[in-house]
Amino acid sequence: MSTQTAEAVVGYDEALTRYDPVLGLEVHVELNTATKMFCGCATGFGAEPNTQTCPVCLGLPGALPVVNATAVESAIRIGLALNCQIAEWCRFARKNYFYPDMPKNFQTSQYDEPIAFDGYLDVELSDGEVFRVEIERAHMEEDTGKSTHVGGATGRIHGAEYSLVDFNRAGIPLIEIVTKPITGAGERAPEVAKAYVGALRDLLKALAVSEVKMEQGNVRCDANVSLRSRAGDDPTSAEQAQVPLGTRTETKNVNSLRSVERAVRYEICRHAAVLDGGGSILQETRHWHEDTGVTTSGRPKSDADDYRYFPEPDLVPVAPTRERVEELRATLPEPPAERRRRLQADWGYSDLEMRDVLNAGAVEVIEETVAAGATPAAARKWWTGELARRANAEGAEVTELGVTPAHIAELDGLVRDGRLNDSMARQVLEGVLAGEGGPTEVADARGLELVQDDGALEVAVDKVIEANPDVVEKIRGGKVQAAGALIGQVMKEMRGQADAAKVRELILGRLT
Repeated sequence: MSTQTAEAVVGYDEALTRYDPVLGLEVHVELNTATKMFCGCATGFGAEPNTQTCPVCLGLPGALPVVNATAVESAIRIGLALNCQIAEWCRFARKNYFYPDMPKNFQTSQYDEPIAFDGYLDVELSDGEVFRVEIERAHMEEDTGKSTHVGGATGRIHGAEYSLVDFNRAGIPLIEIVTKPITGAGERAPEVAKAYVGALRDLLKALAVSEVKMEQGNVRCDANVSLRSRAGDDPTSAEQAQVPLGTRTETKNVNSLRSVERAVRYEICRHAAVLDGGGSILQETRHWHEDTGVTTSGRPKSDADDYRYFPEPDLVPVAPTRERVEELRATLPEPPAERRRRLQADWGYSDLEMRDVLNAGAVEVIEETVAAGATPAAARKWWTGELARRANAEGAEVTELGVTPAHIAELDGLVRDGRLNDSMARQVLEGVLAGEGGPTEVADARGLELVQDDGALEVAVDKVIEANPDVVEKIRGGKVQAAGALIGQVMKEMRGQADAAKVRELILGRLT
């Protein structure tokens, strides 16, 4: 029997008529420190399995951990950026549970004394509405190793013939950011979940504390969903707030923004079907299946008591001074949302144009292109047009195409200087993409340059006018738009190397 069989669900809109969704989002962030959380092993991605290990991260007897100071400072900066309070004194704890990829049989984490707590992140939704997500805590811990299950149909342990374990990831520094129950989102709950993780990812990227590549597991979201009965039409009402929370499920390790939204939506529909049928929600973890768009049961979810937390005896407490905290606060970058608004104003983009830029992931390259000398309009045109299409076709990021901001600025300069028209510029860009060199080099090699000789243009214009008396008659009769047909023929005569505006000017000068 398939492990991905869809369970009964009700329609999303129907579910929202009877239930109010409550979310809780736990986001694990891998820090980009050079070494692991409690030892000096390297953290590079993609190394040969089990080549970045030592007695500490393998949990061998007698090995003693030492806290990574850079990871602690990254944790403090994340907490400050999330408007959290920073603990003056906190400790690590042992979270006891068995996993085959966790050789110590406990995870070194933080329990009741997190490094950061009581914060918030304001999230902008698609229509510009700002939704505040309150942060419960951000605590430090270490990642586990990675299991690969071989021989099954799904890649999961069910049905696998054997499993492999890679401990390179064991001990990578993690920050787990936990929200307070997110209430009041109503029908927009899936959108809020997606927007929150997206805003958090942007913030972490701006802080430069993580590679934030969700596809590589740098950022992983556990999405908790529960439903409670509706007390009226307003999900933010005081009456609704008095309704007890329902039992939650936790969909683990969702690793894309789209999947976060889909997983939350699916769980709302599934919970509603269970409750409508008179059943009870089992508190459990769930697996998300991207291909089928469903979740399946994982394991019963343990409460904190089941982990038998106790203070880690091999690590000293962390006690950052207030002076150091303020020094770290001074290193925080401009918040991403404020930066986007500032750049949009500076560049003169409309809301729609800025949304295209964001969807193309091109904010940084456009900023660099403008700084290199291009106009904002030209930078947007190339990065969200030709280059975005090319990146989509190749399944790559625009920054991975081999074209740099300096290239685009140079190309724009050739157009503005009158050497190239738009058609020629596209040919030059093709050459740059093909590795033929920079824009000027490609233009020289391909002989691309607008004809500046007025005499040559006039000869071509006169020839086309003589050959098209019917079009000439229309233009002289007042149908100026008919000049387009003549311009096209002149461009053909000049093998595309004429300035179309100048050609139009010459034609109309002769005929009107």
